[in-house]
Amino acid sequence: AAQPRVEALLHLHEEAVHVHQGHHPLPTPRHRHPDDRREFCEEFKEKCPICVPCGLKLAEKTQTAIVRHFGLQILEHVVKYRWNNMPRLEKVYLKNNVMGLISSGTQSILEEESHIKDVLSRIVVEMIKREWPQHWPDMLKELDTLSKQGETQTELVMFILLRLAEDVVTFQTLPTQRRRDIQQTLTQNMEKIFSFLLTTLQQNVNKYRRMPKVSGAQANCRVGIAALNTLAGYIDWVALSHITADNCKLLEMLCLLLNEPELQIGAAECLLIAVSRKGKLEDRKPLMVLFGDVAMHYILSAAQTADGEGLVEKHYVFLKRLCQVLCALGSQLCALLGSDSEVETPANFGKYLDSFLAFTTHPSQFLRSSTQITWGALFRHEVLSRDPLLLAMIPKYLRASMTNLVKVGFPSKTDSPSCEYSRFDFDSDEDFNAFFNSFRAQQGEVMRMACRLDSRTGFQMAGEWLKYQLTAPVDTGPMNCKFFGKTGEGLCSIFSPSFVQWDAMTFFSESVISQMFRTLDKDEIPVNDGIDLLQLVLNFETKDPLILSCVLTNVSALFPFVTYRPEYLPQVLSKLFASVTFEVVEESKAPRTRAVKNVRRHACSSIIKMCRDYPQLVLPNFEMLYNHVKQLLSNELLLTQMEKCALMEALVLISNQFKDYERQKAFLEELMAPVAGLWLSAEMQRVLSDPEAFISYVGADNKIADPIMEDPSGLHRQRERGLISFCVYTILGVVKRARWPAAMEEAKAGGFLVGYLPSGSPIYRNPCTEQVLKLFDNLLALIRTHNNLYMPEMVAKLGETFAKALDMLEVEKNAILGLPQPLLELYDSPVYKTVLERMQGFFCTLYDNCFHILGNAGPSMQQDFYTVEGLASQLISSAFINLNNIPDYRLRPMLRVFVKPMVLSCPPEYYETLVCPMLGPLFTYLHMRLSQKWEVINQRSILCEDDAADDNPESQEMLEEQLVRLLTREVMDLITVCCVAKRGAEHNSSVAVDGDDDEAMATDVTPPAIAELTELGKCLMKQEDVCTALMITAYASLSWKDTLSCQRTTTQLCWPLLKQVLPGNLLPDAVSWFFTSVLKGLQIHGQHDGCMAALVHLAFQIYEALRPRYAELKVVMEQIPDIQRDSLEQFDSKLLNPTLQKVADKRRKDHFKRLITGCIGKPLGEQFRKEVHIRNLPSLFKKVKPSLETDVLETNEDGEDLTVLFEP
Repeated sequence: AAQPRVEALLHLHEEAVHVHQGHHPLPTPRHRHPDDRREFCEEFKEKCPICVPCGLKLAEKTQTAIVRHFGLQILEHVVKYRWNNMPRLEKVYLKNNVMGLISSGTQSILEEESHIKDVLSRIVVEMIKREWPQHWPDMLKELDTLSKQGETQTELVMFILLRLAEDVVTFQTLPTQRRRDIQQTLTQNMEKIFSFLLTTLQQNVNKYRRMPKVSGAQANCRVGIAALNTLAGYIDWVALSHITADNCKLLEMLCLLLNEPELQIGAAECLLIAVSRKGKLEDRKPLMVLFGDVAMHYILSAAQTADGEGLVEKHYVFLKRLCQVLCALGSQLCALLGSDSEVETPANFGKYLDSFLAFTTHPSQFLRSSTQITWGALFRHEVLSRDPLLLAMIPKYLRASMTNLVKVGFPSKTDSPSCEYSRFDFDSDEDFNAFFNSFRAQQGEVMRMACRLDSRTGFQMAGEWLKYQLTAPVDTGPMNCKFFGKTGEGLCSIFSPSFVQWDAMTFFSESVISQMFRTLDKDEIPVNDGIDLLQLVLNFETKDPLILSCVLTNVSALFPFVTYRPEYLPQVLSKLFASVTFEVVEESKAPRTRAVKNVRRHACSSIIKMCRDYPQLVLPNFEMLYNHVKQLLSNELLLTQMEKCALMEALVLISNQFKDYERQKAFLEELMAPVAGLWLSAEMQRVLSDPEAFISYVGADNKIADPIMEDPSGLHRQRERGLISFCVYTILGVVKRARWPAAMEEAKAGGFLVGYLPSGSPIYRNPCTEQVLKLFDNLLALIRTHNNLYMPEMVAKLGETFAKALDMLEVEKNAILGLPQPLLELYDSPVYKTVLERMQGFFCTLYDNCFHILGNAGPSMQQDFYTVEGLASQLISSAFINLNNIPDYRLRPMLRVFVKPMVLSCPPEYYETLVCPMLGPLFTYLHMRLSQKWEVINQRSILCEDDAADDNPESQEMLEEQLVRLLTREVMDLITVCCVAKRGAEHNSSVAVDGDDDEAMATDVTPPAIAELTELGKCLMKQEDVCTALMITAYASLSWKDTLSCQRTTTQLCWPLLKQVLPGNLLPDAVSWFFTSVLKGLQIHGQHDGCMAALVHLAFQIYEALRPRYAELKVVMEQIPDIQRDSLEQFDSKLLNPTLQKVADKRRKDHFKRLITGCIGKPLGEQFRKEVHIRNLPSLFKKVKPSLETDVLETNEDGEDLTVLFEP
């Protein structure tokens, strides 16, 4: 009966082969279309009663490989999906035939296709998973017998054992009881299995070495490789005693094989897994044998041989493995030494360090970086860090770091031996750049640890290198017209040999000097040497902006020496001020290059940093500093607005050291007088209050012919924009930096303390308050005007050139879409921005800075700000006006830099008058806005399924969707911060707001049961409309397609909010809606383990707390697909009957999770996957109570005993 079907299938496969080889299929009367043929094959696998004979017929050795593979696939399908319903004799028939195929049904080891071997081993493993050990006790004996037939069978046995370990232990792809049975039986037999694996490996390696390189030897080699791969699958989890048995025979054999070219990678892989094992320290002690003479000799000679053969991929991969082995050895040594395990520093520790240093000095940047974590562990170790051998290694390590910090090795270049290796390791220069930046940061950490042990050596090296760079001639490298404009002749690019050396030296000196000041006592600091270096740096002159930037970093690094010799401060200040006004070509009309802008910005931030960190030191020179800044400010063209404000910020920081309220207030008044004059003028008042006047004033209504250069009227408008920016920057700088003294006694003496709160906390006044509040009305007017610019009628008034002036900057778009910034920005070419880009930058910065001022106003001016008359209504009518037209990319920073800090710093006494009136309408509005946005996105995704989606990753839709996601996170974060007090440890899901969507979600998420509402949260929840908005936003957000937001909201917000309203009378519909929202969230986010765990926990909490009062929840549960009604009844009866003893929390939760399984979403790859059912067998180790859910197979359909199904 099977014959005709087999013939039909064979014919089909002949066609399939033809199609596969590019020929036209043979015409058949019934199945002309490929889909018909595929359907026939699938239907055959599913329904045909004679699958086993057909599969075996197709799998015969005489068939072509593709036909045999399909035959074996049929057999695999039968075992996976039809095994439970097969008669016993058919199972035995199939098993015997499959073992027969391994015995004699395949080609020889060197001829057989790897996919045939793979599917054959899979079939055996699938049978083992269903029948071993209970019904197939002699399985291991049978495999042993097969392996004695020859290399072909031995290799297949290796594949079977490896696949079994992977399925049972690594991937755990079978039910718990079966997994436990098999793993325990494997463990019981592990001594035999290991002995078998080792014997097989040894015999085949010996034969391979003895015989000349003929095909027979190749077969032995192939078995050796398979044995090593199989060992790698077991070494990871078996008891360490098996790995270290017989005086570490396995480890010794693996070390020997490191010098066998064909087997060395597999051996290194096994060795690495063995040496990386965790576990009891006592059990790990024998691993120290690898520090012995023999093992060390083999490891080092293998490394030298592999490296000596030049850059061949195979050898390079092997070197990487060996490097990892040495790293893991170092980690084991650190773990065992100094613990109670009586391990001593190995005699070969010096040899180990030398070989490890060889990897740190290897041309491959990847190998160099691989060693850093282990160096850090050695330098940190309490015993080893005092070892003379390691201390002697510190200068060598630092010397190696001096080379390793030099940024060379770009895969596209040929200027270093590293480049060739980088072409193996990195796809592009951008990849390499990202890697190198993190590698350098890691080196900085390790160098600081080394300098903790020997600060003077590091400082001495830094001094030598710095002196060398100061005297070395500048080498700009080969001229490259791409990097050199007329203004940049003879200047370095970021690839120039001189710059990469300066850059590396600067990083080195910064790392070691900062550590020296932390490590050495005050009287041990080499002050004279430090001051000599500082003088050399201060006297060094260069017109190269990239090098000057490095010089400034060195000035900052050496600045702590000035605390010992304050007389050098004026020289430092004059060096920094000279750099603030740095130009390559004086009076040049071309825009400044990015490198020049960076130098000037760098100088400004160095001055601010100095004033922030050493204000007492700078205070005596305050007058000199003030006069210098006044001089610079008087020349309008000398500095940009940002630079002017940076210098003013530095002055404000020093003024905090006056510690005299009246004196500081008078100074701030004088400093801000020009700003106040401008800001409060009638002209400015008119411009700031009227959107149309504002557009005209800044020149956004013009049409400009040249997209790059401004015309004269444009330049005038640019100056007007500059004035507005200057005022806003200055107000922000003062609000951010002006403060009262930190010590209460000093604040009291200086006149800053004005009283005490009822709680006893002091109330301070800020000397800037009066000046800032004077300018406050116009600031709010500007914010109101800026918001109104987004009204359609105002957008229409923008000139043709500036129609997109309110759009996002390109750099913002790229950041949101996660597109990499171009790596090699043209530092050396002038920054010719278009007039549109300049206008976009102006609007964007102005908007952000206005909100930064509001965000800083609360912490800065405290009660003086919060008691401004009608503050809530003023803010509502300015910051929150016209929100409907404000785009998401502007709303986000407003929430983050204004609303959040203001609310967090607001004292509780102003919640009722200020925060609630503001947040109530805001939260209501934000919920409405986000709901609409997500509705649009959901509609769009439904349409996309019918329509081809836009493949362009930069498409507007993708940008909008990502913005909605980020805004959602911002809003949920704001609500959480306002409402929930986090107690105890910070929760594991709190990530930066712009956290990547694909980040690994924590899988074990148990929401903090102790999260409680803050005082502000309680205050907001008292107001019905605000309470409704908060609850609906929190629960609706669970089904918005943003996993990160869903997980945070579930774990931090939903339950505390609901708990607050539980005592009241909730409407049944509302309760059903909350519960349904969580289940909807499960449907959408259930595929992510972290989200699923959190949502299941929340649903469980709600059901347990509210089901006794609301029968409606049961109605919702009954609508879940595939719910087991009797199981639900059982759960409910236990829940509603308080007299019953409560089952453990975990058991109840597991029961509940099984009930709601029908609504937990699955990943796309699993949604249409056919379920595999593996039945449990009679328990091996203890008698379990028969339960409804355990399907125990005790007798077959004929009632025969099945305890031994497979007889050998």
